[in-house]
Amino acid sequence: MAIEIKAPAFPESVADGEIAVWHKQEGEAVTRDELLVEIETDKVVMEVTAPEDGVIGKIHAREGETIQGQQLLATLEPATAGAAAGGASGAEAPADTAANTDTGGAEATMGPAARQLVEEHKLDAATIKGTGKGGRVTKEDVLTHLREAPKATPAPAADKAANKPVSGKPATADRLPQVPAEATGERIEKRVPMTRMRARIAERLLEATRETAMLTTFNEVNMAPVMALREKYKEKFEKTHNGTRLGFMGFFVKACCEALKRFPEVNASVDGSDVVYHGYQDIGVAVSTPGGLVVPVLRDADFMTLADVEAAVRDLGLRARDNKLTIDDMTGGTFTVTNGGVFGSLLSTPILNPPQTGILGMHKIQERPMAVNGQVVIQPMMYLALSYDHRLIDGKTAVQFLVAVKDLIEDPARILLQL
Repeated sequence: MAIEIKAPAFPESVADGEIAVWHKQEGEAVTRDELLVEIETDKVVMEVTAPEDGVIGKIHAREGETIQGQQLLATLEPATAGAAAGGASGAEAPADTAANTDTGGAEATMGPAARQLVEEHKLDAATIKGTGKGGRVTKEDVLTHLREAPKATPAPAADKAANKPVSGKPATADRLPQVPAEATGERIEKRVPMTRMRARIAERLLEATRETAMLTTFNEVNMAPVMALREKYKEKFEKTHNGTRLGFMGFFVKACCEALKRFPEVNASVDGSDVVYHGYQDIGVAVSTPGGLVVPVLRDADFMTLADVEAAVRDLGLRARDNKLTIDDMTGGTFTVTNGGVFGSLLSTPILNPPQTGILGMHKIQERPMAVNGQVVIQPMMYLALSYDHRLIDGKTAVQFLVAVKDLIEDPARILLQL
């Protein structure tokens, strides 16, 4: 009897999803827990795997179709049924299976981020060793393959000549010209549909700017004390906490937790005409992924140690990169921290993540001349930006909150002593 393969149940915050890519087609053999299809929602990419060994029957939801939770996606013929049906052509079945393994196996077990890199660099997916679950090729595997591959593999002159356009037109119709646009006068454009996640991000950003009275206040913090602390204890910290590295995010998350206790308005959220004050600190940490910016949440961050925060942030970042985050990972959050400094941003105005009323922006550490006790001293400084909803938070409260974070970072012992 055929087994129905259905979409997972979507939480209330997710209305529907879209079939992103089928990794198996009708008639293909699959094994238990093998990836079949990826479903893209406005928050995460969900993976549906095979419940047992068998052969894909009819696919009911094609790529690009919008689906609901628990909707029928395809049917699966169990392995026993498939073997019985194929008894008459047993000599041909092994050859077909081998062909599928050799030509499509690597690409079929590859995430969207990894596939994009493979296509961009024109790599042979079969030569990349997968370290993910079930041999799945991850983005990190592709990057490792690129690092270990020869730096340059120049094409023969004959191949270059073959690809050269004639009369200003591409050599082939299915790929872009191999010469600069200036040489042919052509202006290349490419139109692709916006992904559901990117569309949802755009919608949320417009919602934040349209429905909140957003204002940003700035300050700067001397990072020398934290940097000295990291330099002194980073090796011992890493050995003590099983390889967890001591970074800056842990200090800022803990400083924000302490400041949020002092200024509960910044930890509140707006629900219609009501204000919801949260007696806990669930800190969202903005993470950049190939599909867009996501904000997984550290639950009860106030009760986490620095090592817990650093380990959790790293884990969330890796899972975000490999599209392994769940809806629960990104649901809730009372305050958000985003670090544009990792990309070199010196100053920015972060946008609120509704219904939250505050978001802290960290930036690049830049050495600047500062006046210290009447002397000009070069110090590693970082600009901090706090965007807040002025409907609930007054300017005085916002400034005092940011100063509290600044004081805690400039004297890290206060975080431990809760001073």
